Amino acid sequence: MSIDRAVMAFAGVMILASLVLGHFHSSYWLLFTAFVGLNLVQASFTGFCPAAMIFKRLGCKAGNAFS
Repeated sequence: MSIDRAVMAFAGVMILASLVLGHFHSSYWLLFTAFVGLNLVQASFTGFCPAAMIFKRLGCKAGNAFS
């Protein structure tokens, strides 16, 4: 799996998990959803993504967006 796909999959799981937690536990979890979305937007402009750095250290191969 490439870093790009790993980051997208991780972001998707985090968004879905925070939506479920926001629905069943506390609406404050929706702030985490906003954080993940904002991080995706900033990564698209700057190319800096902490999750991509972690997946690179875990041995994922480089993709097009994050190398």
